[in-house]
Amino acid sequence: MLRPHPTNKEIKLSSKDMLVSKTDQRGVITYGNNKFVEVSGYKENELIGSPHSILRHPDMPKAVFYLMWESIKSGKNIMAVVKNMAKNGDHYWVTTDFDIQRDREGKIRNYIAYRQAAPKNVIKEIEPLYQKMLEIENTHGMDASIEYLEAYLEEKGKSYNQYIEELAKPKGITGTLFETMKKMFA
Repeated sequence: MLRPHPTNKEIKLSSKDMLVSKTDQRGVITYGNNKFVEVSGYKENELIGSPHSILRHPDMPKAVFYLMWESIKSGKNIMAVVKNMAKNGDHYWVTTDFDIQRDREGKIRNYIAYRQAAPKNVIKEIEPLYQKMLEIENTHGMDASIEYLEAYLEEKGKSYNQYIEELAKPKGITGTLFETMKKMFA
């Protein structure tokens, strides 16, 4: 499937929208709720069986995805702020939280990603960080980008997950709704 070119047009998501997808251990999409399919712009049959990276926006540093995958593959949840790209090249910012599902023996079976619209203040803070990381990746590679992020977070005295949770975790009624929705899908 051909990758779209970014249009620089943003898809506005409602804070009530919950985009849910399920992948196997390799990141291949096995399920997407109606809102996920609608916002992605792909047909359901185009998404199912495709790698989740089909939605990766080129403005996203690879280092962020590396950190996410390292965390969930080791069985630890992580919250991330991600800029995704729809089939038509438009983009949307989301806060993503994961549920790691295991089989009876305790082995990871699959991952469920729960996404909500990233608040404007979160995008305003995270976008320059991601732009800097991407510049470093393009010049010196992903390892240098990870080192930069680690130094940035060390200065703040936080891990990536702590930083994002403090910055973007839904609070109040929105947080309660988010947790309720996660339980419905789990």
